[in-house]
Amino acid sequence: MEPINARQEKVESQLRKGVLEYCVLALMRNGPKYGIELLNELQRTGTLATSQGTVYPLLSRLRRDALVATTWRESTSGPPRRYYELTETGRAALAEFAGIWPAFRDAVDHLLTPNTEDRRDPGRAHS
Repeated sequence: MEPINARQEKVESQLRKGVLEYCVLALMRNGPKYGIELLNELQRTGTLATSQGTVYPLLSRLRRDALVATTWRESTSGPPRRYYELTETGRAALAEFAGIWPAFRDAVDHLLTPNTEDRRDPGRAHS
């Protein structure tokens, strides 16, 4: 049997994989961002923290799928940076996800939260 921490990490990893694409798109909602900037913002959330090895392939896929466009900009602190910006297709995908997410989240919350009838009579939930 896996230790609790290993199981928890596995569950968090699976959940993160399912929503990371849309969270990255959401981070670009107000303007272009470069890769490390996106990584740092995900890091600050704690739960959505991930690695460069996850974010950069995701950004490449988003670009191939025309959800983001890229431009190179000079940097005052090093080499030029590739900035990622939402395309209209990306904005539409983010809006679609934002419309679906509340019902999805509420359905999961409903299933995970025992109601008072279930707590009073555990056998009743199965009858």
